[in-house]
Amino acid sequence: MASNGVRSDSHDGDFTTVSRIRDAAIARFARDGFRVGLRTVAADAGVTAGLVVHHFGSKDGLRRGCDEHVLAVMREEKAKALTDGTGAMLLAQMAEVEKFAPMVQYVLRSMQAGGDLALSLIDHMIADAEEYLSAGEAAGVIRPSRDRAARTRYLAYQATGSMVLWFTLHGAAATPQEFPILFRRYMEDLALPALELFTQGLLVDRSMLDEYLMYVPDPPTAGDAGNAAR
Repeated sequence: MASNGVRSDSHDGDFTTVSRIRDAAIARFARDGFRVGLRTVAADAGVTAGLVVHHFGSKDGLRRGCDEHVLAVMREEKAKALTDGTGAMLLAQMAEVEKFAPMVQYVLRSMQAGGDLALSLIDHMIADAEEYLSAGEAAGVIRPSRDRAARTRYLAYQATGSMVLWFTLHGAAATPQEFPILFRRYMEDLALPALELFTQGLLVDRSMLDEYLMYVPDPPTAGDAGNAAR
């Protein structure tokens, strides 16, 4: 992301205040959506609305700052899981899923709100995912793909879409206290089928893939992905 929403004239001594405002905004936007005013966020952070504007420039600037932080945390945690290659890292992350609940709820709010900022967030999520999936390939944990960018988009849409659907059905009215419990339930519901699908696959042979590749006019070349799939 080109900018984290923080004004360029902020000084090092302001970073604690910036972080407090940003964290308060993530929690408030996650709870009540993006119609919340800057005064409410400022009150949560224990500052004035003017100070929020001083650091972030506008409400959109504040939201971009929140996006940048959420993306950075997601990128770091995903990279750990997809380059470690062991179950220990996954189990360690699952043991503390509740700490990520406010950021997950924030992402859900953004996807539900739609608009340019939501589109920007998902675009950056996809770009980050392509980087850590590439790192996973380099680490020998993830199979190469005929079309890495297309696979990354599919996985990002699948992940965000499943979350939006699940929480719409099971947690649309969840309070901030209830959401971490629901998030753990969501993770535990999906962990086994997701790991099984990603590890063992779904189809018993290549017939559907091979026929599709014969059907499309200009299929991606197999390369290493073709060898890995055999």
